[in-house]
Amino acid sequence: MLTAAPALDAHRTVRVSPLISPSLLRHDLPVDEGVADTVTRARAEVVDVLDGRDDRLLVVVGPCSIHDPAAALDYAHRLAAQADRHAGELRIVMRTYFEKPRSTVGWKGLINDPHLDGTFDVNAGLRMARRLLLEVNGLGLPVGCEFLDPITPQYLADVVSWGSIGARTAASQVHRQLCSGLSMPVGIKNGTDGDVQVAVDGVGAAAASHVFMGINPDGLAALVTTAGNPDCHVILRGGSGGPNHDVESVAAALGRMRKADLAERVIVDASHGNSGKDHVRQAGVAREVAARLAAGERGVVGLMLESFLVEGRQELGPGTTYVQSVTDSCMGWDTTADVLDDLAAAVAARRTLRA
Repeated sequence: MLTAAPALDAHRTVRVSPLISPSLLRHDLPVDEGVADTVTRARAEVVDVLDGRDDRLLVVVGPCSIHDPAAALDYAHRLAAQADRHAGELRIVMRTYFEKPRSTVGWKGLINDPHLDGTFDVNAGLRMARRLLLEVNGLGLPVGCEFLDPITPQYLADVVSWGSIGARTAASQVHRQLCSGLSMPVGIKNGTDGDVQVAVDGVGAAAASHVFMGINPDGLAALVTTAGNPDCHVILRGGSGGPNHDVESVAAALGRMRKADLAERVIVDASHGNSGKDHVRQAGVAREVAARLAAGERGVVGLMLESFLVEGRQELGPGTTYVQSVTDSCMGWDTTADVLDDLAAAVAARRTLRA
């Protein structure tokens, strides 16, 4: 039932609509034993990679944002086969982003507008997102999500193995507090201007305990007390000043973490500022980092790649297809498979070198 906004709040609030509670959504779309095992095992393995106990490379790869669950599941089947093939060298996590941060305005993602038509059927979007996460995990393939709205994790976090905080929210106290209570490792990106210190500060803040206002599983207002998350880490994604995946930039980021008494580990995002938002250049960035890893470079524990079934991007509209990104341009599937081969070979070469 829709209700009118209270009189004193009605000047700019058009209406207030009911939202399904997290507990009801989780009840309707529960976690089975197989999914629980995938999530639990992947979280532990990712942490082992971050901490250096596992010498594999973490690779978070998938669409910039998901606009069609059927296409995402098609992609997931392909990626699951690659994850099995490279299981000895790569810990692959599928990028399954449902919330799209915007610098100005635009489509905000599958949860916000699942029908791609401006109807903003958020309850349907939450159901679509959770159902897809369960299906992907059911393939034995763990998932990673960016958390934009601080309420969203109540609906989805129990089936997510790795999380991220984007460049536009890295400095947000709300998101740092959120990270401190999440049960998974979380990467925090440097700012859109390339500022790495904001991500380092975010990792430090997320490791501490916090008390803040939120909602409980029944959707009621609550005070949330967290223990702190020691598994957060920095993601280098470049910025308006240029890329920061080179040796010097990585060393400088690790130095900032050392100075802050934080674990020295970073993930390189091959997209965004590091590729100049050119999907063709992503593969080159990934291969450059792979060559350095093969030569023994330490500190880079993972890569992020924006990849989909067909390369490039398309505009939302009557001709929108399910096979191509509707947000940032992505690598195509064949290129993605080749890059994964190169990354696996780099890890194998690094093992030989260390031996």
